[in-house]
Amino acid sequence: MLRFAAGRAGVRQRFVPGSAMSGDGDEELAGFVALHGAALRASCVPARYWESLCRKLRGEVFDAGDYFGIMQVEEVDEEEEGDEAMEDELKKKPNPGNEPCFKVIVTNENGIQASNPDSIFLIDHAWTYRIEHARQQLLHVPGLLHRMANLMGIDFHGEIPDEGSVEQVLQEMWKYNQTYQLSQGTAEEKVPVWYIMDEFGSRIQHSDQPSFATAPLFYMPQQIAYTVLWPLRDLETGDEVTRDYAYGETDRLIRKCVLLPWLPNEVLDVNCFTPEPSDEHYQAILAENKEKLPIAINPSVYDKDKVFKVFTDIQQVLNSLTHPRFVFTDNEAEADILYNFSHFKDYRKLSEERPEVMVNQFPCENLLTVKDCLASISRRAGGPDGPRWLPRTFNLQTELPQFICYFQQRERRGEDNHWICKPWNLARSLDTHITNSLNNIIRHRESSPKVVCKYIENPVLFQREDVGMVKFDIRYVVLLRSVKPLKLYVYDVFWLRFSNRAFSLDDLDDYEKHFTVMNYAPGVTLKQVHCEEFVPQFEKQYPEYLWTTVQANIFKAFAELFQVASAKPAPLGICDYPSSRAIYAIDLMLKWDTSRDGKRIMQPQILEVNFNPDCDRACKYHPTFFNDVFSTLFLDEVDNCHVTCII
Repeated sequence: MLRFAAGRAGVRQRFVPGSAMSGDGDEELAGFVALHGAALRASCVPARYWESLCRKLRGEVFDAGDYFGIMQVEEVDEEEEGDEAMEDELKKKPNPGNEPCFKVIVTNENGIQASNPDSIFLIDHAWTYRIEHARQQLLHVPGLLHRMANLMGIDFHGEIPDEGSVEQVLQEMWKYNQTYQLSQGTAEEKVPVWYIMDEFGSRIQHSDQPSFATAPLFYMPQQIAYTVLWPLRDLETGDEVTRDYAYGETDRLIRKCVLLPWLPNEVLDVNCFTPEPSDEHYQAILAENKEKLPIAINPSVYDKDKVFKVFTDIQQVLNSLTHPRFVFTDNEAEADILYNFSHFKDYRKLSEERPEVMVNQFPCENLLTVKDCLASISRRAGGPDGPRWLPRTFNLQTELPQFICYFQQRERRGEDNHWICKPWNLARSLDTHITNSLNNIIRHRESSPKVVCKYIENPVLFQREDVGMVKFDIRYVVLLRSVKPLKLYVYDVFWLRFSNRAFSLDDLDDYEKHFTVMNYAPGVTLKQVHCEEFVPQFEKQYPEYLWTTVQANIFKAFAELFQVASAKPAPLGICDYPSSRAIYAIDLMLKWDTSRDGKRIMQPQILEVNFNPDCDRACKYHPTFFNDVFSTLFLDEVDNCHVTCII
């Protein structure tokens, strides 16, 4: 039998006189549609509701309480009926019955008519935040932890937030989180925003045949996000308000995956292998990037004493390049070399009209520099599991079932299950999160395109006297001179980045423990060690591991990566365009592994490949850096340069 405990949906209203718009209202509606029409259409909000929505947003009219009520449902056995002592005992438990189950029902005596233009409602947001700030807000914002614990059915009676309760909320919130992303602003401002709807919105249950739809809407005049709720059909008094938690997903297997946070006992029985995607996958990426491939050209031959005119918008090049065979020009049309910061697209036009002009990019180099593509092409070296030099990686958009199956298998075997979620195409650790929660990873798929990589749980650490044993990563600059034949060099100086706190496999949201990119965070210590100082310190800490041997394995991984990246014709591989040259930064870590003969080894782990990297430190400490780069790439002269040939 079901027992209901009734509650009223919250009402917060500031009414504006007049129930319909006319005169000035028409202009106001037109302005509202101009600002928000694209978002409303994208969310499939029917146009018949727009005028009422405009009025409710302008007047902050939260009238859901006039139409809906919240019911708490308790499962009670028939024989328990009337047993007051049992009922009192149930009430004392933090989660009466099993877990508190709430439903939202229509309470208005006239029901809800989908054709009524006023049948659209605003839902307030109880908590809006970015993931990296969640813990601190729960600890320090008055009342927030208590409200979230109460909303999620977590037992919390204290006045002072405690870490245990905070941890519970951080785990449970993935069943309640919703997300949106700002389309304008800096990279930091575009990082996805997460929010939890108020008690009314959070009580709306899932259904595969929902009675209502919801969508976030960022109301620009107030710079505030709300959720809008509208009916998909007519409802009578007592009917339940439901929404589809996997809205828009039609594939049955993917729906099952997406709904796992609310159906945790489901076990996926699928093959977790991830072969390289089809040729059509790469064709689609090319079309999406709007890159036009070049026609075939013959390599240009230049006079041995030719002085090349360089057109560039990169200030570091303008400030640092002093080689006598390169001069700068402001006229792009007369340039011999185009050295651009932004991505070049129309290689076809360049190859047809100016085939002799060299450019600092390769067609289809996104196969290296975008994280999902990097994982895909790397499988050419290591099969479905990927090569040993790349952490096991899954594309959450196309390989979600395989990832879930792999995660569940590791869980059953008791293996480490820490993972790191990364956006496909952001750098500097933006919107990157470490977790061992499957729910967390599944829900992150909704925010922006992401890959999930096995987190390195056993990294090689470096002893910092002031801190202890910390994580570090290494950045190498590599120079791609040509694809056919493959000519790859590495700059002889490498750069190091260190965490600021001793490593341990906990406090996963502690940035300074788990990440190494400190030079973009204000007020954060930036530990700098030159590679010439690092090598003797490293060998002192690990006397059995000579750096020359470690570096040889790193270079071997680089060679394999570029070999597989250029193994197939464009767009399945980096395009063989004779006038292309490029510089990339490869970030990597070292992890403890076991070789095939049972020996403990330091295994390089490539983390990402960066296009047009920031070379500020290189220019500052090595004034000949860009002279060496340009001589290697454009003159094919390396004798007096600080570079080593890998291939």
